[in-house]
Amino acid sequence: MNTPTEPFIKLDQFLKLMQIAPSGGQAKLLIQDGYIQVNGLVETRRGRKLFTGDKVTFEDIQLEVNLSDLTNLA
Repeated sequence: MNTPTEPFIKLDQFLKLMQIAPSGGQAKLLIQDGYIQVNGLVETRRGRKLFTGDKVTFEDIQLEVNLSDLTNLA
């Protein structure tokens, strides 16, 4: 279970960082238009908190969130 102090990244930030969306505006549109799934379910909230182990899918691309890897990219 996720605790309030557990590290997270917001869905729109994750899409930008992983270069699925070139900008925040594009990430917002992809999410609002239902193109993004989180753990197999369509997600329309761009501020959705992602935790390590969550799976994000766009078209035929599936990415697993690993926050320890993301800290090295930021």
